[in-house]
Amino acid sequence: MLARQFDEMEDEYLRERKADIEQVAERILRALAKQESLLPQVSHARDFGGEDPLVLVANDIAPADMLQFKGSVFTGFVTDVGGRTSHTAIVARSMDIPAVVGAREASRLVRQDDWLIIDGDTGVVVINPTPIVLEEYRFRQRQSELERAKLHRLRHMPSVTLDGQAIELLANIELPGDAANALKAGAVGVGLFRSEFLFMNRDGQLPDEDEQFEAYRAAVEAMRGLPVTIRTIDIGADKPLDRMAVHELRHEHALNPALGLRAIRWSLSEPAMFRQQLRAILRASAHGKVKVLIPMVAHRSEILATLEALERARQQLRDAGVAFNRVEVGAMIEVPAAALTLPLLLKHFDFVSIGTNDLIQYTLAIDRADEAVAHLYDPWHPAVLGLISAVINAANAAGKHVSVCGEMAGDIGFTELLLGMGLRSLSMHPSQISAVKQRVLRSDTTRLAKLAQAVLLHEDPAQAWLSAQERSAQRTTSA
Repeated sequence: MLARQFDEMEDEYLRERKADIEQVAERILRALAKQESLLPQVSHARDFGGEDPLVLVANDIAPADMLQFKGSVFTGFVTDVGGRTSHTAIVARSMDIPAVVGAREASRLVRQDDWLIIDGDTGVVVINPTPIVLEEYRFRQRQSELERAKLHRLRHMPSVTLDGQAIELLANIELPGDAANALKAGAVGVGLFRSEFLFMNRDGQLPDEDEQFEAYRAAVEAMRGLPVTIRTIDIGADKPLDRMAVHELRHEHALNPALGLRAIRWSLSEPAMFRQQLRAILRASAHGKVKVLIPMVAHRSEILATLEALERARQQLRDAGVAFNRVEVGAMIEVPAAALTLPLLLKHFDFVSIGTNDLIQYTLAIDRADEAVAHLYDPWHPAVLGLISAVINAANAAGKHVSVCGEMAGDIGFTELLLGMGLRSLSMHPSQISAVKQRVLRSDTTRLAKLAQAVLLHEDPAQAWLSAQERSAQRTTSA
């Protein structure tokens, strides 16, 4: 009945909120049935009634549920809603899970016992493929595995361009256990530890300071002296906390969560919780090199309040005689206002990290988790590239470290362009590091800088970059 009422609403955005209601209902029903998760935790597909691998087709999957996916019976998933850069999709890629999000009618069209091909690279789902199509995709899968094996050989090779520029390749992780994969992939540190995943799927019981400290310390020690950048909790938008926890912390569901109380805004609204997290991070710094990253900074008042909270956390540890080391403090540049007023931020922060996922979303005024506008999410938009380039140039001129930690960092289609813009640090999923390193090893930043400047002035940057690359390839072939 309630879902039907949402279907009848005239406002398109409010109609889309039906998915939120359905997700709440699913969680309530699971709680009443004393089920721990949407995803069955079994050791093998045969425990679920068959020998063949299984895939999950659903209206939506919350990012928090993704953390349990590896231990479930399913080997991939398809959802009706969401976008390629929604956090569910991002976490799926980081866990190397085949997935297609925003497939609209998938849950209605797919039937039990249908055979599916999930092509996560192109966002295509094939239902009941013919033998020829099935064999074609099996061949592609084998080729992909061979290519991965070749790239894996580069993991210990220094990441240096042809003209001698050292490029820092870092890893994005969700949980302390991911640090081992970062090291195996050849990462020289963690550029983004998404701490919010420690707070999810907890039935309303948030982790206390000691539990957080143990998690951060585990990641720091696992990286064996390499730097670990911990982002303070980025809750909101498509990463809500468990409903009980949200109620406990007096956070009401907003009509437009992407523009509401999220990230640093949420942390500053809960000062006790925020200082608790800051103390846990500071304590972990006694066990290795730790940096703190503040998400969604946009206002001077937020900067001052954040730094004050951090100093208060330090003083509390001093008073208690608890050891900690100096930590560098950085700001995520994911709001256009932050990019446009970067000199102000650079006065207060030691480094900046460009979160391209949200920067694109807010620059182009679209919800990146909404499949209805997913086609408007455009990393090649001149305004987006202009902001990224301006941030890199300003940070480099000020002598402040700058990196990119959004999806563009792991997309080899952007590697050379970012290098040409002057970027020397990228943070991505561990599985993407080898492919990006291969691009780095083949790059000449002097040549790329000239190409990047021409592309930034073009009204169609994507076409301009493609044409420039084709001309460069032709010259190389002729030579």
